[in-house]
Amino acid sequence: MLPELELMPRDLEAISDSRLRPVSSRSNSLVKELRRLFGDGKPNARGEIAVEGVHLVEEAIRSGLRISTVFFARSAMPRAHKLLPQLPKQADALVLPDDVFASAVPTETPQGIAALVHLRRHSPDELVKTPRALLVVAAGLQDPGNLGTIARSAEAFGATGLILTERTVSAWNWKSVRASSGSLFRLPTAEAEFAAALIELKSHGIAVLASSSHKGVPIAEADLTRPTALLVGNEGAGLPKDALAQADEVVVIPHSVRVESLNAGIAASVVLYEASRQRNRV
Repeated sequence: MLPELELMPRDLEAISDSRLRPVSSRSNSLVKELRRLFGDGKPNARGEIAVEGVHLVEEAIRSGLRISTVFFARSAMPRAHKLLPQLPKQADALVLPDDVFASAVPTETPQGIAALVHLRRHSPDELVKTPRALLVVAAGLQDPGNLGTIARSAEAFGATGLILTERTVSAWNWKSVRASSGSLFRLPTAEAEFAAALIELKSHGIAVLASSSHKGVPIAEADLTRPTALLVGNEGAGLPKDALAQADEVVVIPHSVRVESLNAGIAASVVLYEASRQRNRV
């Protein structure tokens, strides 16, 4: 038997005309899974992640991802009826009291819509075999906002994939997903050990580039039309010396000497833009 909600008559009428199933308990298994996935920041055993907000749920649908469960706060009923026709019929649709919904999502001012979304799985081997590869390798990147920004720029400028190595924040941290504005749903993403990733990249003829704030080949002079992997290091420490030593080339983004360095997300975006510019001329 379904748990009952204390709803106004107009709310009951709205729910009865839709697929929405009322749930009132914070200990409901699906509500608990939503809360846990937001906290974990990584997919569960079924390959699901949690997303929150109208835009991200719509982006997941637009990206062709399978949505197993969608959650609506009671105050978001008008949005629910606009979104429901876009959802597959097999998706479970729950309506929660506002306080129960707020207890399961991380944002301070939630929009009242969240979902469990199945990701596409990718392997590093698949990414390095992509023709005319343009890859980003995140090596120790810690800020989820930076990672999401890089993913968004990577998709915008035609990158073919993103490889996450050890000590890098999860791509499925809710802040990473939000900063990517949906690009992480579409950009092929895989995890690998850094040393193993370098071996695979070089064995497939992919040039490994590192960026520097002060010395190297100016990006406009580097050949970014060849299969390329851009290494992006930690925001504070940058790339380890051994990683720099293994790069085939170090590129520099010319900028004012009054600025010590560029943010990791911005620097990667500039290099990706230059790669797109060069490739579009070929």
